[in-house]
Amino acid sequence: MSNSHPLTDDILDSLSEGLFTVDKNFKINFFNKAAEKILGYNRQEVIGKFCKHVCNADMCLTRCPIAMVLETGKNVNDLEGIIRHLNGNDIRIRLNAAVLRDEGGEPVGGVISFRDITYLESIMRDLEKFTQYYGMIGHSKKMQEIFQLIEEIHDSDVAVLIMGESGTGKEMVANAIQASSLRSDKPFVKVNCSVFSTQLLASELFGHVKGAFTGAVKDRLGRFELAHTGTIFLDEVAEMSHEMQVQLLRILQEGTFERVGESITRKVDVRVIAATNKDLKKALQEGRFREDLYYRLNVIPIEIPPLRERTEDIPHLVQHFIDKFSLLYRKNINDLENEALDVIIRYSWPGNIRELENALEYAFARAKNDNNIQLSSLPANLREGNSRNSKIQRKYLNNGEVIRILDLLEKYHWNRTRVANILGIGRTTLWRKLQKYGIESSR
Repeated sequence: MSNSHPLTDDILDSLSEGLFTVDKNFKINFFNKAAEKILGYNRQEVIGKFCKHVCNADMCLTRCPIAMVLETGKNVNDLEGIIRHLNGNDIRIRLNAAVLRDEGGEPVGGVISFRDITYLESIMRDLEKFTQYYGMIGHSKKMQEIFQLIEEIHDSDVAVLIMGESGTGKEMVANAIQASSLRSDKPFVKVNCSVFSTQLLASELFGHVKGAFTGAVKDRLGRFELAHTGTIFLDEVAEMSHEMQVQLLRILQEGTFERVGESITRKVDVRVIAATNKDLKKALQEGRFREDLYYRLNVIPIEIPPLRERTEDIPHLVQHFIDKFSLLYRKNINDLENEALDVIIRYSWPGNIRELENALEYAFARAKNDNNIQLSSLPANLREGNSRNSKIQRKYLNNGEVIRILDLLEKYHWNRTRVANILGIGRTTLWRKLQKYGIESSR
């Protein structure tokens, strides 16, 4: 890295993830040891080279991650793709990208971090036999109802709208719908609508012709054309601009569209599955989402319950993640101590299954081989949350109002004034409820 400090370089070299930085001309100026190992290059071989000539990835030409963050101003997280090793072998990776700025806030380059997920994918294939329904764990009544609904609509091509909080597994439900459908052997294309500007999203979905905008150096197929005869999954669909909502509505109604910069009308046959973590009814009231599009997408609604409403699934999910991380970290860990499991079940999980998985991975990283996971290995916020919740009188643990209050207190970092406003009650009334239910904070 230009003007880097030796200590900084040592720290970056200690990372298990590959990492490199580029200047504003997209030339590599730092390349850590993990990147050398994953891609097979020596650091001195790549310094000063254009990153696309080193990675040799399709995304370098179609959706360069650094170009994306420069265009949208948003970091790219967990983008999956394929890069090429020096020996010519393809490597599946998951990467993050961000812009590097100088002290004045001006962009001076970018940083890419990535990891090889080939081994992880093989582990997930091995774990499939332990999962219950297309990779999803769900013994609770609500999840069983979702599984049953997916079975019932397997021969239908109508649109599906999946709703649920972040981390509840909306993409996994979409995967199950596609895998069980009559289009299971046809293309399945996924798009996260929140990471693109309106212009880039239009290009991603509908394609563009050469010269349609700066950077459009050749004709490009859009995701709808790539998904022809198959299925497209539009994640975070509520983040679309009104302009894009109109174009999506047209596809749903007529199956037609135009590429960006072209007037030729094209037709596709695509089944649409959409997902959002936003309250679409509220968005309708506020004019942020079109009513006609909502009803076109909401033919088959599926609402995934948050983890706090399906606590009977937690022990099964915990065992699934223990099996997964035992293979991934090659540790002989088969269970949790009772005290640790009790904390996990009592916690409200505002981040849902994703937060549970992260918490268990953290515990695995700290736990010693051949030992069960102990309470002390869990993240501090879980242990603190249990300390607060343990003060609740046991007769109130399944009370819906208690669960709602605790969830909001956790979400807004115990800001009682804000929680009272959301609940539509006075701060004094909230205080009385906290006293009644025995909810205490250590903060």
